[in-house]
This record gives sequence, C-alpha cells and structure tokens, in this order.
Amino acid sequence: MSMAKNKISRTVVWIIMGMVLVGLIGFGSFNFGGRVSAIGQVGDTEISADRYFREVNAQLNAFQAETGQRLPFAQAQAFGLDQAALQAVIGQVALENETARLGISVGDAQLAARIRDISAFAGVDGKFDRETYQFVLEQSGLTTTDFEQSLRSEVARTILQGAVAGGIALPGVYADTLFAWARETRDFTWAKLGAEALDAPVGTPDAATLTAWYEANPERFTLPQTRKLTYVWLRPEDVLDQVEVSDADLQALYDSRIDEFRAPERRLVERLVYGSQAEAEAAAKRLSEGTARFEDLVAERGLTLADIDLGDVTEAELGAAGAAVFALEAPGVVGPEPTDLGPALFRMNAALAAQETSFEAAKDGLKADYAADAARRLLSDMITELDDALAGGATLEDLAAEHKMALATLDWTGAESDGIAAYDAFREAAVLIEEGDYPQIADLSDGGLFALRLDAVVPPRLQSLDEVRDGAIAGWQADETVARLTAKAADMIARFKAGKTPASLGLTEVVETDFGRDGFIDGAPPALMQAVFALATTGDWAVVEDADGVLVVRLDALHTANQQSAEAQAIKGSFAQTTAQSLALDLQSAFSAALEAEAGITLDQAMINAVNTSFQ
Repeated sequence: MSMAKNKISRTVVWIIMGMVLVGLIGFGSFNFGGRVSAIGQVGDTEISADRYFREVNAQLNAFQAETGQRLPFAQAQAFGLDQAALQAVIGQVALENETARLGISVGDAQLAARIRDISAFAGVDGKFDRETYQFVLEQSGLTTTDFEQSLRSEVARTILQGAVAGGIALPGVYADTLFAWARETRDFTWAKLGAEALDAPVGTPDAATLTAWYEANPERFTLPQTRKLTYVWLRPEDVLDQVEVSDADLQALYDSRIDEFRAPERRLVERLVYGSQAEAEAAAKRLSEGTARFEDLVAERGLTLADIDLGDVTEAELGAAGAAVFALEAPGVVGPEPTDLGPALFRMNAALAAQETSFEAAKDGLKADYAADAARRLLSDMITELDDALAGGATLEDLAAEHKMALATLDWTGAESDGIAAYDAFREAAVLIEEGDYPQIADLSDGGLFALRLDAVVPPRLQSLDEVRDGAIAGWQADETVARLTAKAADMIARFKAGKTPASLGLTEVVETDFGRDGFIDGAPPALMQAVFALATTGDWAVVEDADGVLVVRLDALHTANQQSAEAQAIKGSFAQTTAQSLALDLQSAFSAALEAEAGITLDQAMINAVNTSFQ
C-alpha cells in the first residue's frame, strides 16, 4: 500500500499504530512467539498466550504509571501481578465461553459500526478508511478475520456482563440511613468525678485483698521475653580526631555547593489563570477600576489563595511573566501574562533580596560537614577489616579493645528506643539474631557501625508479689478508686433524675453543642463520644470510666442531618454511584467464578512459564 495513495505520511501511520496497539489491548493486537498458541482453556474456549501476555504487560504498565518505575518481573511475580493477570484473563474467557454456549453474538451491522467508531482506523479526513484499517492490522500481525472475531467476542462478552450487572442501583434509603448516621450531631453536658469526689481515700488494701487483685491481673506484672545482647558500636563522631581537613578541601566543597550559598532574588507570588485572554483582560480591568479585589476574582473561580500560591520563585521560574513580575517595586498585580496554562494575573506580595554567604562565613559549617562525611567514609573502609577480625576468631570484646569501639550490653524486649536501639538496623538485627549466630559488622543510617551477639533468651516471667508490691498497691488503689467513683456516679444520676444538677452536687458542668461522632474533647476519653451517641433519649444519663476517675454525661439534644442540602445530595450521589459500581464488579466476579467452576479450567503451566520468560 503506497503512502501517497492513502494520503497518510509515514509519521502519521506510526502515530496511528501506537494508538491502535494501546486501544486494541483486548482485541489481539499482539502475537506471542509469532504463532497462535494457548496457555489453557475454560470449557471449550481457549485462553490465548497472546492475551495473557498483553494482560501481564498491562499490569506492569499500570504499576509503572502509578509509581514511575518499571517493576522487574521477578518482583512482579513476588507481588502476584502475574497471577492477577492470569485470573483476569480466565474471567474474561469464562464469560466468552458462556456467550458461545448461549449463542449470544453480534450482527455484522453492529460490528461494522463499532469498527468505524475506532479513531485509529480513520483517514486524514477523520472518517473510517479501509486501507488504513487493513494496513494497521497487517502491521499488528492480524488478519481482518482475526480482529473482527476478537472484537465480536469482546462485544458479546460486554453484553453478557451488562445483563448480569446492569441496572444495579443503590436504594435511596441505604444512602439516606448512612448519611443520617454519619452526619447526626448532638448537644450534651458532662462533668468529671475525680478521687477528690470520694468521701475518703481508698486507703491501702489488706494482704488478702491485695493478693486476690494481683492474681486477677497477672498481665500487669509479667515481664516480656528478654533477649540479652552484647554489642559494639562505633559512631562517626568517635573517629573525627582521625580526619584532616584543609582549606583547599573546604573551598572545593564550597564551590560544589555554591547554589546553597548564593540565593537569587525571589518574589512571593500568586497566579490566577484564566481560560481566555478576554476573560483575563476583563478581570484586570475590574481590578484597575476598583470594582473587584484580587481575592474576589479568586473566589469567583471557585479557588482559595492557597490554591494559587506559587510560594517564593525566581524570575526564571516564572517564564514569560518573570520580567513583568520582577519589575514591580512594591506589592501589586500585573497581567494578563502568558503561561503554559493560559493567560494569568500575577500578584506579587513581597520581594526577597538576593543573598550570598561568603566562604569565610560558611567555613565552620563546611568543616563540620566535611569531617562528618570523611568520618563516615573512614568507617565504611573499616568494615572489611572488622569482619575479617571476627572471621579470624576475634570477639566483640577484642574489637572494643583494639578499635576503640564502645562495648555494652542491653536487655532487649522490643520496647527500647534510646541510644543504639533508636536505629532501625539495630532493632531488626536484635529481633533476628539467634544464640550461636556469627557476629557480623553492619552499618547504621548515620554511617556508624555495630555488631552484636545474643547471650541468652529469658522467657516471659510473672514477677512475684514481693517484687512488685508497691506497683500492685498503686494498681489496686487506682481500680478501687474508679469502682467507687462509678458507684457514686450511679447514685448521683438517680439524684439528677429527681431534680438535682451536677453543679448543685459540687461538680463542674461542661456544655458541648453540635458534636459529631468523630468529635474530640481535650482531656476527655474517646469513650465519652461513644457513650453520648449510645444514649437514645434526650435527658438520659450515662457513666463513662476514665483512667483516673469517671464522667457523667447527659444527652441534651439530637440534631438530624440535613438530607436535602446540596452538599448532602452530592455526597449521597457519589456514594451511591461508587457503591453500585463496586457491587456490579463484585457481582461480575462472582458470576465469572461460577462460570469457571461450571465449565472447568485447564492450564498449560509450561506455556505460561514460556510467556513469563519473555518478560525476564
């Protein structure tokens, strides 16, 4: 087919090719291995190797689009992307097998209409072009028969899917009920009873009472498993005295980081973009005439000042608008100026003068940075020597003596976070090391080095009452105080119902209004809001236990959600749509799984492995 005859340049043809290869992912536009092959079948319908290849490739492309990096196939398999692709293809083929069994098909007229709607097959006039159609399919390794059969199966499958999941709608009462629950607010009054509300302190328990309480709360006095560790640690600051720093070294470092010490002149700028030059000019005119403020223009476009804030920028960063903005000697607005997003008004709020830090002024900081970096390199160079010493039979104690490494022990339970235990590398090693393991040198995030040894593992142990007597007494007193306050609060509630108020009984009342379920009150336990929303009737009371006392709370009013507001309608509509889509997908998945089970699946693992190999 000549390019002149089709009136399509070679460049245009390859652009079309790129579009169709993407657009026909599900229509057989690749041919794995240059021949027709299958990785298995569902019922009587084969699962082509090409199709599985494309789906795996699509999964990898999706991951790359989301993360910005291409995932190695071995890692993709570890993440299960190949299995997800296989399951997706099996589900599609199961539906196609069922359409064939039911005799669902697409007529030639509808198929032709679908093909004409694919823009990749259009000529330069924008209309379907048969020669372009044939050329694109030929370059994709397809015949028109193969492609049209694939498209016919795809459309038939879509019809079956639509019949299964189409028309799913979330009942309005469902969204209304959830919205009402989530947006209901309440008014309530609460007061706290502390230990001072008791007639007398709880005192000290007798021996029998303390023993009974101790035995009922063993978890409070059980020591966790402890790993007894010995470690050596060498920090970069420990070898700073071995680092020599010359002025020439510091000057070279200063020159390499010159951008840190020479900051160009900058401006604090906001940018308001318009869709057309006319709109931008009209807005600028209103500003100059004083009929609108810049804030008014921002609000009219449904934005906030935070949305348009560019922060502090250089003249170069503003592009074509830079000269006009930097020409302002005082805060003001310029524009319209051209930008990549369209004409825009720029408001300059402050000018930041250029700044330069001389070498002499930066010298002390540079010296510290240079020395720290040199110390880290020095420690890195020591790793092989230290490992060789351990391999030759040296102990951690030997390393500490010969290389001035700090030697220490640590009883590790996993809760420690000070000193070397603050480093993730040490924490991971402390968990994984076993008795008899060979000590190895490992590095820390700041360049330090360490090695450790597990000396013993002490299993969890319940401490005796004699060991924890003071703590047990304090624990009993706290629990007993809360128990007595709870009983006192219950008595108070009875008196409240008889006409008394918290204030009349010496409590400090706190009134809260319009609180939602996710409301937070500083100084109150989270259980307070749960108790408030558990109350059913205005005037009802509840008791809420706190760590050092109890709270009494009364429900004052219930405020139902406004179901008719624009916000409510938007939220419920979006929720209903996404939930219906989720239900439809779940229904389709369940239907496909049932078809797979009924029709039966056979897979050729050797062929699947062959396809997977092409990605490695």
